[in-house]
Amino acid sequence: MLRGIPNCLSPELLKVIAEMGHGDTLIIADAFYPSASSARHSMLVRADGVRATELMDAILQFFPLDRSIEKPVLIMNKQECDKDVPTPIWDEYREIVCRHDPRGNDCIGMIERFDFYKEAEHAYAVLATGETALYGCVILQKGTL
Repeated sequence: MLRGIPNCLSPELLKVIAEMGHGDTLIIADAFYPSASSARHSMLVRADGVRATELMDAILQFFPLDRSIEKPVLIMNKQECDKDVPTPIWDEYREIVCRHDPRGNDCIGMIERFDFYKEAEHAYAVLATGETALYGCVILQKGTL
């Protein structure tokens, strides 16, 4: 048992984020995302039943966002057919990033769904969450301290 580590961070997930280097990306995937097939060239870490927002908040306590790029946080954008789907989770993500990075909203970008899938093919790991909010997928790019 370690002190000060949020309960939602499993030993496996702690190991993965510790192994990641500058420029490596972590996919935080909602429950609808094809996590297993997306992670076929990387690692799959499961966090079933845990909200993506809880995990992002816990991860960003230890995980520096990349300062060498403008947008180290990329949220999957809605497709045209879903333009009217509410996405309150995006506001939650923004609040979390603002708590952990002084750039706040300036370091957050949006990425089209199929471009997200392409980027995910090169991710260091995919974190499969229990998040049921639609369009709750996000990419985090690790930086240096």
